[in-house]
Amino acid sequence: MEVRRLSKEGYYLGIALAVSRRSTCLRRHMGAIIVRNDSIISTGYNGSARGTPNCFEKGCMKSQLGLPHGSAYDSCRAGILHAEVNAIINAARNNGGTNGATMFVAGGYVDGTKGLGAALCKHCQKAIINAGIKRVVMAVEGGFKKFLVEDWVKEAKKTKTKDIAGLY
Repeated sequence: MEVRRLSKEGYYLGIALAVSRRSTCLRRHMGAIIVRNDSIISTGYNGSARGTPNCFEKGCMKSQLGLPHGSAYDSCRAGILHAEVNAIINAARNNGGTNGATMFVAGGYVDGTKGLGAALCKHCQKAIINAGIKRVVMAVEGGFKKFLVEDWVKEAKKTKTKDIAGLY
């Protein structure tokens, strides 16, 4: 019997998926981990700020207001604290430098109606750039997609708008 070893991407994305199960969002569970020198230095999941009410406790404000997925982030109790940003913040809290690291992101919608797409919001993308993370690996249907952060910076320099092109 041949035993196949899980790829590093599969290994780290599996851990990011497990982290996503801590999410306090009632719509989407996302998890992120930051890896440097083949060691996990931080994890994060989407949820409200530490010690503040979350959607499990108070209900989903976006659902109550009838707001669609992928929009009105400031109307959400979790606000800008997406999994990616929480992983960066947790690295800073624990003295884990993110410069040159790789971020792995996995998760999906709670109701199972939509699979995970390979897109980050503009806020998370900008935080990743400023944190010095070099590469992002995202789980997608049937595998994963890799992004080089330097490509985002190059794209931002080419675009005529103030935001990085290609993101919602």
